[in-house]
Amino acid sequence: MAVSEDHASCWVHKDLTVTTKQIQVLLPVARASGGKDECQVRLTGIEREYWMGTEIGRLRGYGFRGTVTAGDGSDQKGGKMGAGYVNLRKQRKRQQRKVGRIEEGSSSKRLELVAFVLAVRGTPVTSPMLYLCDNQALLKAVKRWVGEG
Repeated sequence: MAVSEDHASCWVHKDLTVTTKQIQVLLPVARASGGKDECQVRLTGIEREYWMGTEIGRLRGYGFRGTVTAGDGSDQKGGKMGAGYVNLRKQRKRQQRKVGRIEEGSSSKRLELVAFVLAVRGTPVTSPMLYLCDNQALLKAVKRWVGEG
């Protein structure tokens, strides 16, 4: 479903029939304004099938016996840079930081590294950690000096 301030469209499979009643139920939701929804992982019922098919599910992250943390960096227009992480099981365990100054320039790798360092510093040494990120350069650098055991 795509929604803008004055237009909403919903694409469905060609074999699906959508009733007027279903459209009337969806329209108020599509027109609603408000903040961003928080992601809530539910591993029961039909939702389990969905979550287990995601990248973290296929990596067996939901069953990992340790800390599961995701980090990311953000380089926005105007030179605003930031980095942060969130812990999967302790949603309130998260950190974010402003990184650098405009004069220094920006680097995606730098931001990703800051997010990783924040996550490592926020994880007990005795706890195995599964770290999820989307930066290949960081993964290659870390792979050289971090391993199982």
